[in-house]
Amino acid sequence: MDRSQLADFLRTRREALQPEDVGLPRGPRRRTRGLRREEVAALSGMSTDYYSRLEQGRGPQPSEPMLAAIARGMRLSLDERDHLFRTAGHNTPGRAQRADHIAPGMMRILDRLQDTPAQVINLLGETLTQTRLAVALLGDETGFTGLDRSMVHRWFTDPRARRIYPEEDHAMHGRFLASDLRAAYSRRGADSRAGEIVDALLARGGEFAALWKAHEISVRPRNDSKRIAHPDLGLLELHCQVLYDRDQDQALLVYTATPGTDSHDKLQLLSVVGDRQPVS
Repeated sequence: MDRSQLADFLRTRREALQPEDVGLPRGPRRRTRGLRREEVAALSGMSTDYYSRLEQGRGPQPSEPMLAAIARGMRLSLDERDHLFRTAGHNTPGRAQRADHIAPGMMRILDRLQDTPAQVINLLGETLTQTRLAVALLGDETGFTGLDRSMVHRWFTDPRARRIYPEEDHAMHGRFLASDLRAAYSRRGADSRAGEIVDALLARGGEFAALWKAHEISVRPRNDSKRIAHPDLGLLELHCQVLYDRDQDQALLVYTATPGTDSHDKLQLLSVVGDRQPVS
């Protein structure tokens, strides 16, 4: 049980939750950012004193039923719930960690997408394979070594990794990537490769350290839109469809554009503009 991290996580989640999110009136005299401790305690079916001691790092190790009640009361996502359990010293159902092996079924799907930008990434944001058009769109992301295999690590250590996105989108992507790493860290633990990446980035301080302190877990939209700044084609507004393989902790990303749009026309030109070179 990591008392300080548990307390910090509960506090940040409570402060991020608004009364309207849980059906409570805001009232004219509310000064507290987010919910009050007594409100979280009532939503979770426990005493205010018990919850307050947890948030202050003074309480006993909460039981699994108590953690489940807190997760329900605070409207935690599944990833946030798992993080809560692990931080409190309890196990959650594990998942396979064969991070680099792509399942045959996933590869068969990718084989049928050779005329589309698509790639498979693992839990740490490491690109395992790409279609030719994905290389043309994004550059070759499979040739990196060490911690730089992770897009999360590259994002916070090498400014060149950000060139693929418009500058005004950088803050959003940084938040998404940090929250993805938080989810991986929660599931794999401090002694894992995720923990190694976290330690390296925290040692640098700055933007990542501030985002890490926010305790956000997997805030990225499941099917989000992306704006890609291509050096030859200009700005493309694309949809990123995601197919998850939960057993392998991998995701297939497929980039498409709305037919009839300028971005759709540009996407058709990828096959003739040639492959982008990897950032080096």
